[in-house]
Amino acid sequence: MDLFDFKPDSSKNWLPYEGTVNYYGKLFDHQQANHYLDALLNTIEWRNDEAVIFGKKIITKRKVAWYGEKPFEYTYSNTTKQALLWTKELLELKETIENATGETFNSCLLNLYHSGDEGMAWHSDGEKDLKKDGAIGSLSFGAERKFAFKHKQSKEKIDLFLEHGSLLVMKDTTQTHWLHRLPPTKMVSKPRVNLTFRTIVE
Repeated sequence: MDLFDFKPDSSKNWLPYEGTVNYYGKLFDHQQANHYLDALLNTIEWRNDEAVIFGKKIITKRKVAWYGEKPFEYTYSNTTKQALLWTKELLELKETIENATGETFNSCLLNLYHSGDEGMAWHSDGEKDLKKDGAIGSLSFGAERKFAFKHKQSKEKIDLFLEHGSLLVMKDTTQTHWLHRLPPTKMVSKPRVNLTFRTIVE
């Protein structure tokens, strides 16, 4: 049996309360997913991320890129980015996940994790630039990694494993009530590219 034939139930809500997280599994077969991983690694204008924490500027090993249909500004971690215009592959991926979810997106924040040593600390995507309670479509290519949620009050945790070519959607009040993170791991040596399609409010 081809694992690609097994589709998780995309209507299942992985959060027990106060938010909605749907996992669609693999939207792309292995060959398609490899094609997009290679294209993203080679055509995206990757930059080391910057954050200002307690007044100190931090440069991350992880690389990021910010794209959209207009030169949208997006501010997080006390730094502001201006969107580059969509590439051919990003437009293809946007159309694919819009068709799969019925949502629409106008921008995308991409993260490149070179290995399991690189991760993301607990946070929520509640910046004022983003549509409140809007959907965030998270596409993963490359190494399979664990993705974790933690409720802000109860501290209850939910873990998922995000596969090569898979889609996760966070929406409704998820960002208000839940934190999420990508924990580092010594078990992974390959890169992972994560694309989070978003809606910027003009």
